Amino acid sequence: MNNAAKGNLQDLFIGIAGLIGAGKSTLATAISEHTSIPVYYEPVKDNEYLSDFYRDTKQYAFATQIYLLNRRFQQHQEIIWKGGGAVQDRTIYEDAIFAKTLVNLGLMDERDYRTYLSLFKNMSNFMCRPNIIVYLDISPETSMSRIKERSRDVESEISLDYLKMLQSEYEVFIEEIARTIPVIRVSWEKYHDANEMAEVIEREYLDTSFIRDASWNPVRAV
Repeated sequence: MNNAAKGNLQDLFIGIAGLIGAGKSTLATAISEHTSIPVYYEPVKDNEYLSDFYRDTKQYAFATQIYLLNRRFQQHQEIIWKGGGAVQDRTIYEDAIFAKTLVNLGLMDERDYRTYLSLFKNMSNFMCRPNIIVYLDISPETSMSRIKERSRDVESEISLDYLKMLQSEYEVFIEEIARTIPVIRVSWEKYHDANEMAEVIEREYLDTSFIRDASWNPVRAV
């Protein structure tokens, strides 16, 4: 990536979106290393609710969603305070996908869901929106395969049906969010070179057309 491209990207707030196991953290890390943009990771290792959530989802669904919303809101505030670009490996907007799926599965009370959405709406008045969202598009089957590959104990109970429901909600989310934030949809069934991905992000962002299915002409072996 040339210096001009690197300079342009350093001013962008880039959100990486996608199913569980899509490769968001890996791509966010690589883009950060290639551009020197600070990266903000999804709170997983230090999430004190996560193991309880997977053990007894119905009991801990609301508390877990509030915890994640709060943590990602903190990240947004830090991005605002620091200024400049940032890469976030799951956007705050995606939390509502998981909350809605929990409601659809009967694992979150409708009243709790309404409270969650109301809180999110109030918080949104104090958030900075990403300049662009990169959606890593994978199938539920690929998501399941990658979850098994990384072997996180807390994810052992995730089912394929759950992932299929999440993907369905993601499709709705992407169509809706693209009305206000540029979205680049990238097939991520196979991982691509992060340096090339940085160039794709800049090219498609500057093209100002939404939603964009990124064309892919790799110049390096993947």
